Amino acid sequence: MGSLAAVPGQPGWSWTTMYVHLDVSANGSKNFVIGGSLVAGLQARADGVATGPTYTFATPVLGGQAAFGVFATPGNAGIDIDATLTGPRGRTISGTAHDERTDFGDVYYLGTLKWNNGVHNTMFYTLGNIPSGTYEAGRLANLSLGYVAVDAGAGYTYLDTKTGNEFSIVGGFTYNFTNPYNQYQNGIDSHIDWAASHFLNKNILVGIVGYYFQQLTGDSGAGARLGNFEGRVVGIGPQIGFMFPISEGYQGYVNLKAYKDFATENRPEGYTAWVTFAISPAAPSETPTKTRLIRK
Repeated sequence: MGSLAAVPGQPGWSWTTMYVHLDVSANGSKNFVIGGSLVAGLQARADGVATGPTYTFATPVLGGQAAFGVFATPGNAGIDIDATLTGPRGRTISGTAHDERTDFGDVYYLGTLKWNNGVHNTMFYTLGNIPSGTYEAGRLANLSLGYVAVDAGAGYTYLDTKTGNEFSIVGGFTYNFTNPYNQYQNGIDSHIDWAASHFLNKNILVGIVGYYFQQLTGDSGAGARLGNFEGRVVGIGPQIGFMFPISEGYQGYVNLKAYKDFATENRPEGYTAWVTFAISPAAPSETPTKTRLIRK
């Protein structure tokens, strides 16, 4: 989620494509369980895309506006480790290792219900995945989670088109089911995503973004070799967005943002960069700053 997260959009079909670049690392004194193996040290890089349609309904639901989207997630992931301490079958292997894959990740769905009252906008959402079956136990690089996860929460956006000021905040909880390939179950996660921006004119916004991730319950299962291993990470960075007409009745939106991680616990640390391109119905009589676009 990001700026304008809770602002309702225009009824009809839209299409969103998000590109994400991730680069994180942890030194050799930190251990992780990856693909069923206990490893020491980590350097991970990934380039992923989430792309798909969203339909926004014209008929109100509980007085709000409902929308539902489905997204495919192709990408590439590469991981380097300092040493494999214990493999998935209990074998001990030492030395560095590298794994890289280009594949399809899981299919994701997103449902939202939004309300508007002047400058105040609220929403509820649910986000989940359908495992693609491309997860391979024992491999370091996997784009698929290998298990089902469901995330749900609520959000708020303050948008004043007169002053050009905007602030959004979204909070949620994620329940992770057991990974059947390695009998590992991540604990329940909580997260808060926020964004603040100012419109320089009707079509350009600049601002900052941030998030806070905190695992609430410990990991479990036979594969949880590091115990509870509750994680935490905080991120913050800049953003810029551009709105522009595409054709009669449709407009485009491009957003660029990046996060630098800090205050990490039981997680690698680094940065992520996002580029979002969205095409959505334009409001017939509204300025672009009031048009909701699906974005991350």
